[in-house]
Amino acid sequence: MNDDLPKGFRAGTAQANFKKAGRDDLGLLVSDSPCVLSGLFTQNAFKAAPVVICQEIARRGKPVRAVLANSGQANACTGDKGLENCRETQAMLSANTGLSPDEILPISTGVIGRHLLMERWAAAVPALVRSLGARDAEAFTRAIMTTDAFPKFASRDLELSAGRVRLTVMAKGAGMICPNMATMLCVALTDALVERQCWQAMFRAAAGKTFNRVSVDGDTSTNDTILGLANGVAGVSVASGPDHELFENALTDILGKVAYMLVQDGEGASKVIHITVSGARDDADAERAARSVGHSQLVKTAVYGGDANWGRIITAVGYSGADFEPGRVSLTLCGVECFSCGQPVNEDKEEVLALLLREKDIHVAISLGDGPGQYVFLASDLGHEYVSLNADYRS
Repeated sequence: MNDDLPKGFRAGTAQANFKKAGRDDLGLLVSDSPCVLSGLFTQNAFKAAPVVICQEIARRGKPVRAVLANSGQANACTGDKGLENCRETQAMLSANTGLSPDEILPISTGVIGRHLLMERWAAAVPALVRSLGARDAEAFTRAIMTTDAFPKFASRDLELSAGRVRLTVMAKGAGMICPNMATMLCVALTDALVERQCWQAMFRAAAGKTFNRVSVDGDTSTNDTILGLANGVAGVSVASGPDHELFENALTDILGKVAYMLVQDGEGASKVIHITVSGARDDADAERAARSVGHSQLVKTAVYGGDANWGRIITAVGYSGADFEPGRVSLTLCGVECFSCGQPVNEDKEEVLALLLREKDIHVAISLGDGPGQYVFLASDLGHEYVSLNADYRS
């Protein structure tokens, strides 16, 4: 196993019965060598206990060795006891592996306000450690799934001037997705040699172009975390200009693929809406317009129903706060121009649009005039199942 992980990394999983019997709900990633850490975390004011502890570790700037993940309990809004329990899970793993607790990064997902089930942790951690090396990226990803319909992971080999390196990304998320930094939970691993400040800068830039540009329901979780671990075991550095550019582009590409999976698997979703805004005064205005359209429940439900109601899109642009001249705005839906210069066009294309809106990927292109600003944003549609699932989430 571990064939899809970078060199020097091992994965393990175990069943602790935190919520659903019959499936693994604990995941562990361990590097045989110390790793340079990059981390980005939720900007929600109510940060979960594992987020607080990961931030403490990241601020120290010291090497790390492991990621310890659970599903079933978010350990968010759990006060001092939540922090104590989280540190105890680090201590449990430390006692079973010899790793220092400060080398272990905890991440959690599940119901907010639920404490960790410590007796089940204590019973499952030894089996978790014994499984190391017998699991792969898919198994780890499945262990942290909650309402996810499928595991989200990808690996990519990259030829740099001094040799080959690998990137592997594992993530979970289907609901409460509107990151303001990364996504619900994501771990990226590489065996490349990367200097810490460079690694952090790469991650921030790559997340800004990928995970920060997706939304399922407009909610930013208490637990959002993206961790990047680089152990350098391949012995290949990304320090040179061409190698740095190639590696960062590959990181952005693989994070983008996994971010797309998050929207594709949105709770109750059936389609991915690709929103491209151009011609804005600046990128910030383009972003305002794109996010306004992607967050509009009227737009999302129209796309779900296959209704070419482009007026909802224009309305969302209008209240976005972006600065533009309405008479210069144009809108193209699924490749068909629907609105231009303040009035509808191609009004005879309704039947064509109805067919195009049956596709799984729906493209919306908006031009605000003739400015240089542009932005791309991905959003899911909104269907009946989202309400059903979230109305019964804790049952």
